Amino acid sequence: MAAGAVRRYDPGRRERIVDAAIRVVARKGIAGLSHRSVAAEADVPLGSTTYHFKTLDDLLVAALRRANEGFAAQIARSPAVADPEADLATALAGLLGEVFAADRGRAELEYELYLAALRRPALRPVAAEWCEAMAGILADRTDPVTARALVAVMDGICLQVLLTDTEYDEPYTREILRRVLGAAGG
Repeated sequence: MAAGAVRRYDPGRRERIVDAAIRVVARKGIAGLSHRSVAAEADVPLGSTTYHFKTLDDLLVAALRRANEGFAAQIARSPAVADPEADLATALAGLLGEVFAADRGRAELEYELYLAALRRPALRPVAAEWCEAMAGILADRTDPVTARALVAVMDGICLQVLLTDTEYDEPYTREILRRVLGAAGG
C-alpha cells in the first residue's frame, strides 16, 4: 500500500464479487469467467477477487451456492409444499412454472453453474448439497427415496425445457410428479 493510502473498509465486497461472477457467467458463460472479468464487473481491484477467492473454482463454488439458494428457499417458503393436505404435485409443478415465468435466463444460469460440476470436481459437493437440501424439504411430505426421485424428475424436466427451448408444460409436470408420488404410495 502506498504511503498515506488508506485501506477502505468494504464489508460487502465479497458479496458484490459473487454477484458480479453470476452476471459474468450469465452474459459470457463459464468460459468467460476470470478474476479479471469479475473484478471489472464488480468495480473492484483485481487483487480483491484473488484475495477473497484464491481460484476460479472457489469463486464458482460461491456463485453456485448463491444460485442454489433461490429455488430451495422458494420451496421451503411455499405454504402448499408444507401443507400435508395440499396436492404436492400441483404445488411443485406450480413452483417450477413460477421459475420459468419469472426469469428463464436465471434458470439457465443456475443450471449452467450446476452442470459445471461435471467438469469441475470442486463444484460437486455444492451440487450435491442442493439435491440433499431439496430432498430434505420434500421428505417432510413423503419418504426420503421419493423425495430424491421428485428432485431428479424436476431436474430432468427443467433440463429438457431449457435444452430444447420449449415452453414449460405445467400439466405434464404435474402428471409426472403425481405418478412418482403415486408409485411411492402404491
